[in-house]
Amino acid sequence: MENPRFLSLEDVAEELNVNMPLARALVQNGELRAIKVGGRGIWRVERTALEEYIQRMYVQTRETIGLDAEQGAEEHA
Repeated sequence: MENPRFLSLEDVAEELNVNMPLARALVQNGELRAIKVGGRGIWRVERTALEEYIQRMYVQTRETIGLDAEQGAEEHA
């Protein structure tokens, strides 16, 4: 079966292993790009947008770890 282009917030929460309120918050605060479809405000996240978000989080984590390592070295110097 082919991967769907769009994911529900439930799918996103499962992929990221987080709860639904966090998945919704990521969309509502603009961290994760999504579209609202239909009159009932159903959110859908394009699979590529989820992958881009994951990659940004990897970069952010590497930068944070790098900063923490530099700060730790400065404190011990």
